[in-house]
Amino acid sequence: MVYVDVESWQAELDGLLGLVGPRFGRSEPRERAARYVGGLVAGLERKNGWTLAEHAGEVSPDGMQRLLRRADWDVDGVRDDVRGYVIDRLGHTGAVLVADDTGFVKKGDKSAGVQRQYTGTSGKTDNCQIGTFLAYVAPAGHALIDRHLYLPESWLADRDRCAQAGIPADTELLTKPRIAIGMLQRALDAGVPFTWFTADEAFGQVKYLRVWLEERDVFHVVATRCNDDVSARGIGSGRVDEIIASLPARSWRRMSCGDGAHGPRLYDWVRVPIRPWWAAGRGHWLLARRSITDPTEIAYYICYAPRRTSLATLIWVAGRRWPVEECFKQAKQETGLDDYQVRTWRGWYAHITLSMLALAWLAAVRAAEQQKGEPQPTSSNSFRSASPKPAA
Repeated sequence: MVYVDVESWQAELDGLLGLVGPRFGRSEPRERAARYVGGLVAGLERKNGWTLAEHAGEVSPDGMQRLLRRADWDVDGVRDDVRGYVIDRLGHTGAVLVADDTGFVKKGDKSAGVQRQYTGTSGKTDNCQIGTFLAYVAPAGHALIDRHLYLPESWLADRDRCAQAGIPADTELLTKPRIAIGMLQRALDAGVPFTWFTADEAFGQVKYLRVWLEERDVFHVVATRCNDDVSARGIGSGRVDEIIASLPARSWRRMSCGDGAHGPRLYDWVRVPIRPWWAAGRGHWLLARRSITDPTEIAYYICYAPRRTSLATLIWVAGRRWPVEECFKQAKQETGLDDYQVRTWRGWYAHITLSMLALAWLAAVRAAEQQKGEPQPTSSNSFRSASPKPAA
């Protein structure tokens, strides 16, 4: 018989809710937030206002909607508490910060930031909102620690529309790399322990982000586009794909960037020193990853790290980007990240933050159970039979 320590999981959740309790100005929103989170982790098939209200024993979703839209609580303060909790439970000096975005497909044109735009969630241009996130990836586990709702230029050009969605009048147009810089700066200011940063080419191809990282000596392995120009030592300047194509076949090495669902993720890899100069003790490289089954499928990365950093280490960091996708999948399936029914700016941040809190709890419980060598909750459904009743 498998022993499942549900009582300790409940105690951990109660402790986390107690941690964020002071962020609520009154007892009513604090208690409702506890019930809201209780619904998020209860294994409900859908986690919208109606189902969460029903789980909490409320006759309508009005109270839950009020919690998200206008109740008196410090949403960004809770975000900071969630980040601190993740660091306390998963923190490691060798951790990796990962920036990425995910889409929230919506109907209509009233939800803050919604428009037809590409999202990897559906793999096409869709009517959606885009959220940019920062994930913390450590040996013990991973979780989301920051979030930002992306606002397209079309929205900020229509201030009346912004006002109707509750978007602050002083909100500025920010590209996704600028959003990532803001989240990284908050992590640095908070003293988050980490060594590396990684992101896909939507972020990594932007040179001002790479310059910002170097100026703060943040080691990174970031993807870039095939036509990015660099200066390779001993080869000269040119497009990254042309530089990699000029290398002899013997330069490639077959290595794994980590384990996937079906075993080691094996690719062929090569790196080339870039930049005509070297910062003291630091190195720059162009890294390439080639598919074993399709040699024409090549991804490119720009790397900055201590000069003696091995190829294996850079490959390992490149492979740390996948856990953010796991975070999105888990949060959407287990903690209702995309089940919200609010249209306003404040409502989006409030729901997303509480979903991140629930995801952080789940990551912490998994880490604790793994450390004890006991069964881990594979999803919040593991908690369903306990009918959790979060403490006020």
